[in-house]
Order: sequence, then structure tokens, then C-alpha cells
Amino acid sequence: MLDSRRLPALLPRIIGALLLVFLGGCSTVKIGYNNAPTLLYWWLDGYVDFNDAQAVQVRDSLAALQAWHRKNELPLYAELLRQVQRLASGPVTPPQVCDVSDQIRARVQRLGEQAAEGMSRVVPTLQPEQLRHMALQFDKHNQTWREEWLNGTPDELAARRLKKTVERIESFYGRLEEPQLALLRQSIAASAFDARLAWRERLRRQQDMLQVFREHGNGDRAVHVKAEILALQQRNLDSPDPAYRAQFERMVLDNCRTLAALHNSASAAQRRQLLETLQDYEADVRTLISAK
Repeated sequence: MLDSRRLPALLPRIIGALLLVFLGGCSTVKIGYNNAPTLLYWWLDGYVDFNDAQAVQVRDSLAALQAWHRKNELPLYAELLRQVQRLASGPVTPPQVCDVSDQIRARVQRLGEQAAEGMSRVVPTLQPEQLRHMALQFDKHNQTWREEWLNGTPDELAARRLKKTVERIESFYGRLEEPQLALLRQSIAASAFDARLAWRERLRRQQDMLQVFREHGNGDRAVHVKAEILALQQRNLDSPDPAYRAQFERMVLDNCRTLAALHNSASAAQRRQLLETLQDYEADVRTLISAK
């Protein structure tokens, strides 16, 4: 029912990318997971442009992270999927949906904490030209973000949000009926989401990250760097901007209410498809747990 991509990004999408590769769509989860270290290396290299020594270090860290994740986190994913299946078999309340959201958030935070170990060994080796390359990549992706979330009339922006929301939900429930689409339109129209606040927060996170990397990309001790990275991650989970934080908290509650109402309106066929999709996820996760 929930999509972890709606959670706040950690270290401008790096930890979010980790989670998405570690647990992607049902049809590709096993392929994506088993190739996660390679896929993530190339994704990160696009931002940083690693040198040869860093490449070895990053690849080793990602392999170790995957091994840890397979052993420690995948069993928790499987249990969470089983829990959601039990909830999905009947009507749900907004607090129940929010509880699932909180558990997903906890898994994101735990993954970020573990990833900080490898990052703390790479950050002190980053060179000024690599940080400039990272800043240019942020600018490039920011242009795409603006086109998607800021450029356009209010009606056009609402239509884009509706399209993405419907695509996510239909990947679980199947085709939505018109009353359900109307529910989503109403939810988007009343949403607390302010793209200007989100844009400001996006830029804040990027500058925060670059500043931390600049300050500690000088051979600093890994233990000190790890503490700074963990603090950086926490600022991404709990923004120091009170306006953005208030918006996010309201959006979480609004989303819980909307998802509960949508699920409770689902037909027998839609609930059956949801359960089958969740069961497929769980089967894939349990297969990955037992894989060597």
C-alpha cells in the first residue's frame, strides 16, 4: 500500500536509491537485488566520478552492505510484508497505515546508518574536482525536478501528481474505478504539499551534504566522518526547517487517511490483486534471504 519513495530522501537520494535497488518492483526484485552492488556503484559513480582506488573501496563497501542487508534486514521486510497482508484482508484505519509507514521509515534509517560506515571511509578521499562534479550533477537533476514539480499551471502540476499516484497504486490494486480516482483528485487538491517548500528543502540538503563532504574530504578520521554523516542523515529525516517539517508531518497524516479510504473502497478483485502482489513480494524476499 505504501511506496517508500514518498519518504524524505537521505543524502539527496543516495539512501533512497539503496532501498529502491534492494527492494524494487515485484517483477525485478530478485534480479535488482542480486545485482545491487554493481547497479549502485554505477549510480554513485555518475555523481562522484570515482578514481581507481575509490572504486575498489566503494565496490567492497557495497558488497558488504548487501551481505549485511540480506542477513539482517530482509527478514524484517518479509515480516512487514506478512503484516501488511493481514491488514489488507479487511478494512484498515489511518493509524494502521501510519504504523506501516513508520516501520518503513525505520528501515530506511537503519539502512542509512549502516551505509554510513562505508561512506566514512570514502568521504575523506574525495577531491575538490569530485565535489564540483557532484554539484554539477545536482544542478542537472534539479532542472528535471523543477520541470516536473514547479513548471506549469496548477492544473498541470495536479495532473502530473495524479498520474504518478495512480500509477503507483494501480501497480498494487489494478485498475482504479472513477470514484477512487475522484478520491485521489480530492486528496491532491487538499494536500499540504508545497513544491516551493520541497524545492527549498531539496537545495538545503544538497548544500548540507556538499558542505559536510568539503569539511571532511581532507583525510579526516573515519570515526569522526561517520558521526558527521549520521548527523547529516538525521537532518534529512528530520529537517531543521520548521515549515518543511510541519508540511511533511501533515502530508504523512493526509496520506494515511487517503490510503485507508482508498483501500476500504477497494473491490474484492482489487483486494485479491493487492494480496497476490504482496505475496509475490514476500516470496521474492524469502528467496533472497536463503540465497548464497
